[in-house]
Amino acid sequence: KTQSALLEVMEEGRVTVDGMTRDLPHPFLVIATQNPVGASGTQKLPDSQLDRFFVRLSLGYPDKDSATRILLGQSSEQMDEVQAVLTTDELLAMQQKAAEVHADESLCRYVVELTEQTRSNEYVTQGVSPRGSIAVLKMARAYAFYHDRDYLVPEDIHAVFYSVCNHRMLLNTKAKATGKETADVLMDIIDHVSLPKL
Repeated sequence: KTQSALLEVMEEGRVTVDGMTRDLPHPFLVIATQNPVGASGTQKLPDSQLDRFFVRLSLGYPDKDSATRILLGQSSEQMDEVQAVLTTDELLAMQQKAAEVHADESLCRYVVELTEQTRSNEYVTQGVSPRGSIAVLKMARAYAFYHDRDYLVPEDIHAVFYSVCNHRMLLNTKAKATGKETADVLMDIIDHVSLPKL
C-alpha cells in the first residue's frame, strides 16, 4: 500500500487513502535518502519507483566545521532561524520559465539517441526509460534557465545526464568484471554519440 501511494503521489500529484483521493499542493516534491551500504532490513525500491525520482545526487559528508556544529547541536537549533528565500509563486514562475526554454528538435533527438544508447550498451542490463528521457530534457532546460539562457545547448544535456540517469540503469556482470561504473558508461555514451547540428 505504501509503495502504491508513493507511485501515485510522484506520478499524479495526488494520493488516495481509504478510498478518498486528495490533490497535493503545488509545488510538491518527494525527497528520499538512500544508503548504498548497510541496507539490511530495508526493502529495495522497485525499478518502476526509482524511475519516478527525477535525479539522484550525492551530498557526501559535511566539512569539518559543519560536522563540529552538528556535534555541538547547533545545526538543529538553527532550523528555527531558517528564512524563506522565495515564495511559492516565485518558485512556480521559475518552473514555468524553465519549461519554456527552447529545445530545438535536433536536441530532442540527441536526448533520445543518448538514452537509447544506454539500452544497447554492452555493459548495461537495463537502460534509461522514456520517462528518463523526459527527465533529461526537463532538467537540461532548468539548467539552461539557471544559466540565464532561454535556449538549450548540448552542454546543458551533458551537465545533467549523469544525475538524471545514474539511478535508472542497471549494469551487467561484464561491467562489474571490468570495473566499469555507471559514470564511466554514461561518459562513454556522451563521447560516442555525435553532437547535433544546430
